Amino acid sequence: MKIGVVFPQTEFGNDPLAIKDYAQSVEAMGFDHILAYDHVLGANPDRPGGWRGSYTYRTPFHEPFVLFSYMSAVTSRLGFLTGVLILPQRQTALVAKQAAELDLLSKGRLRLGVGVGWNEVEYIALGQNFRNRGKRSEEQIDLLRRLWTEELVRYDGKFHHIPDAGINPLPVQRPIPIWFGGYVEALFERAARMGDGWLSGERTVAEAAPALENLQKYLEKYGRSRKDFGLEIRIAYGEGNLDILGQRVSEWKEAGADYMAVNTMGSGFTSPKEHIQALFTFSKEIGVSF
Repeated sequence: MKIGVVFPQTEFGNDPLAIKDYAQSVEAMGFDHILAYDHVLGANPDRPGGWRGSYTYRTPFHEPFVLFSYMSAVTSRLGFLTGVLILPQRQTALVAKQAAELDLLSKGRLRLGVGVGWNEVEYIALGQNFRNRGKRSEEQIDLLRRLWTEELVRYDGKFHHIPDAGINPLPVQRPIPIWFGGYVEALFERAARMGDGWLSGERTVAEAAPALENLQKYLEKYGRSRKDFGLEIRIAYGEGNLDILGQRVSEWKEAGADYMAVNTMGSGFTSPKEHIQALFTFSKEIGVSF
């Protein structure tokens, strides 16, 4: 099991040098990859109708393709994972182009985690349909893989039309791995049928058991096994002491997780240095590869 980190962007600030230090420190500690969340816009909680989202316009989110491009330039081994990119609120050909460029410049270090999101405000602002986002994402994934592997694409789908064109340059990975995030029934079916892996937000094996059983059901339906389908989970640094965190790492390794990401957000840290120090402690006391 390989262990990475969740970039603590809602608490980290916007200093480019601090972001550089973070990426280089994480790589030097031996962590496998950095996961970053994606939100383009935050809503005003005082807007008409109110707001129940977990973040607002005051919450910072760095754009993951640009963030990872910057990080890839100052590292040499570290992998990058969007966790998750809200795919249906973005133009598919543009995502294909941006992901291919990042994969090329990082020499094949990208995994594209995708989801359909929950924030209708973003969809409205980006000019995309919130109501058909699930079905549309399936066509997007099919088209992404073709754009990443074929020089010229002719595509005439329900939502997308490409009249004999292609992106150049193509990515190093052909295709770039696509992982799914989410918990609804349709997501498990879609992930098992189309995905390279699933991103779980559950902290413990016991919490994730129902979702994993559901996922296994669909993998079997489509003639697949966990051997060719990945699992990445997250643990929260601030949820317990090092003994508890070490126990969770061992339990997830035993459960067959392929990747884990350590999330230092929500731990009471107020500076980039504290986030980096927490990861240093984790790497020394627990380790980063199992």
